[in-house]
Amino acid sequence: MSERIVVVTGASSGIGEALAPLVSARHQVVLVARRQAALEAVAARCQGRGQVNVADVSKRADVRRVVEESIARFGRLDVWINNVGQGITRLPSELTDDDLDEIMQVNVKSALYGMQEVLPHFKGRGEGHIVNVSSMLGRIPNALIRSAYCGAKHFLNALTATFREEIQQTHPGIQISLVSPGIVHTNFGLNAMHGGPDSRSLTGAQTAEEVAQVIAGVIESRAPDVYTRAGARDRVVAYYSSIGSDPQ
Repeated sequence: MSERIVVVTGASSGIGEALAPLVSARHQVVLVARRQAALEAVAARCQGRGQVNVADVSKRADVRRVVEESIARFGRLDVWINNVGQGITRLPSELTDDDLDEIMQVNVKSALYGMQEVLPHFKGRGEGHIVNVSSMLGRIPNALIRSAYCGAKHFLNALTATFREEIQQTHPGIQISLVSPGIVHTNFGLNAMHGGPDSRSLTGAQTAEEVAQVIAGVIESRAPDVYTRAGARDRVVAYYSSIGSDPQ
């Protein structure tokens, strides 16, 4: 199938804003986020192949509605990209119940809702592709002020792997991919709960466009686990090798 129907959540800014116009060069794109004006501005760059659907994907009912409306419009869905996330600036010893509830709702439950709500449609077709956008902090928890975010992304990684294993036992045509960017030049830091450093001020950051290129490639390759920077996998292996020890 040359043209796919691709849903991009978190499409109003950051990685999603960069991804939607890029994907629209080959595919129809459903742009999902809470801010209509921002979504319409992104859709204007999608070569007439971007449909705006205003929704809060941290609410299951909104996710279900996006699935239903998109299928009604296009007749099918091919790719669902869970790209919503939010940071938090708080040391682990200072985390509150409200901090954890909010960060899990946005970073984990939004992805779970997307996976679960699109799954019956994908099972009915015998094929489909879910892409979960995680973070290098979901591999290496080395940012103290991002403690809860690290935990949420570790949870998302485990959820992605186990979801993939479950579904592919009966529906091998359905793929669930994980993409792990590092620091990205976006408003992520400025929009973090309790404030935080501007991600653009940090060294070693990628542009949102560079990360979007990798995600667009995953749509085509359907690779299960992808990093957005060369050498990232080696960093993960080195980290766990340095802290691990064999039984004596």
